[in-house]
Amino acid sequence: MRKSTPTARGQKLKRVSQICIAMPEAVCQLSGSHATFRVRGKPFAYFLDNHHGDGIMSVCFKTAMAENVDWVSREPERCYLPAYIGARGWLGVRLDRGPVNWRELQNLAELSYGLIAPKTLVARLTNATG
Repeated sequence: MRKSTPTARGQKLKRVSQICIAMPEAVCQLSGSHATFRVRGKPFAYFLDNHHGDGIMSVCFKTAMAENVDWVSREPERCYLPAYIGARGWLGVRLDRGPVNWRELQNLAELSYGLIAPKTLVARLTNATG
């Protein structure tokens, strides 16, 4: 399993951070080569790089019921069920498999945020994005 270069990790983490931190009251907590994006203490996205030695660089999002399984069945080369949290509705999207569709990741981040954040903050996000 290969480990990503610090430059690739830094560029992708920066882009994921820009997407997630743009949401109302979102904060980023860095821990080594990983990052957790939270709203009022609750995680809505994770940036993972070689998590538990799996060699994968990805971003994980909470999804609606069984939607994560649908994504994995449609795109098994790019999407996966992350260890521990996949069974609770989380989806992993690989950032190390070809070009990244950043607009799609932004949509997934907003959907995840909408499932986790208080309704008042979700309304602010909806008003800001139209």
